[in-house]
Amino acid sequence: MKKFVKYGIMAIIAIVFIGTFVFLYQKSLPKVTKYEILTPERTNLEKTTIATGKIEPRDEILIKPQISGIIAEVYKEAGEMVKSGEVIAKVKVIPELGQLNSAESRVRLAEMNAKQAENEYGRNEKLYKDKLISREEYERAEVTVKQAREELQAATDNLQIVKEGITQNSASFSSTLIRSTIDGLILDVPIKVGNSVIMSNTFNDGTTIASVANMNDLIFRGKIDETEVGKVYEGMPVKLTIGALQDLTFDATLEYISPKATEENGANQFEIKAAVKAPERVTIRSGYSANAEIVLERAENALAVPESAIEFSGDSTFVYVLTADGSPQQFRRQQVEVGLSDGINIVIKSGISENEKVRGLEINEEE
Repeated sequence: MKKFVKYGIMAIIAIVFIGTFVFLYQKSLPKVTKYEILTPERTNLEKTTIATGKIEPRDEILIKPQISGIIAEVYKEAGEMVKSGEVIAKVKVIPELGQLNSAESRVRLAEMNAKQAENEYGRNEKLYKDKLISREEYERAEVTVKQAREELQAATDNLQIVKEGITQNSASFSSTLIRSTIDGLILDVPIKVGNSVIMSNTFNDGTTIASVANMNDLIFRGKIDETEVGKVYEGMPVKLTIGALQDLTFDATLEYISPKATEENGANQFEIKAAVKAPERVTIRSGYSANAEIVLERAENALAVPESAIEFSGDSTFVYVLTADGSPQQFRRQQVEVGLSDGINIVIKSGISENEKVRGLEINEEE
């Protein structure tokens, strides 16, 4: 019995020894690396860039008052359509005491002058009828009374303007009624009844009563990096995507590239504008964020391989062409001329044919 146990132990030791020897031998053998084999294909490649920006009307008009005062009525609100000349709001004039006193004084003086001129004219008219004065004296008196009447009317109108901002003779041209200057959509009415407003002057832009724009004439306004601005030109097509409209995509045409850069986060950016071709029955609101996709370069029916197959060495590029698909695989290093890359595939201009196969990424056999 002991004899069999002894032989069994010796057999186990022998098996362990042989297994260890085989394992170490296999580990000492050179590892055979296997690579993915790629075939060049004819395809169309595009290099694009994405510019971020906003959709906005080409022209947004700010409606401002022609007189200072307090908002008495607001007739329109944001989102309503308005015609040119249509009243948006009404301003109530609050007279300045100095101007009011001056205007009232002018009226009183004009009334006294007019009364005196009327009396003199009456006397001269009677004397002229009795042929006691010449026609020239009578005409001078007539001119004087007309001037006095005109001054009284002007003083009275001025007093009405100071008090109410309007005269009876110019009611249809009242500066207290704030009217739209264009046809369009009201984007914003930032004032309320009771707000004080001031007219535009040399020292102040004036209070904005409303902003109005034609929403049928929209543009995309965005920015593009200086490394890509040299590849774009006015008139080139642009694809716009608006995330707020379930990623709706529509066409636009690039129409403006800023001649001057602005620095943002250490990078020079150039402003661009593109005329938007809005689809029918789609409501686009001012300020929607949008992405503009611009094709910078295009290669059609070009021979291409995945960019991972390219070896970059200085100014030269190489691929490894398959010469034997055995174990191990055999390749030869081949210099090639490359072209456009879209970040995934790259164009091969020369160096290999579409019938040759090239080495790709290493295959991990454990996976």
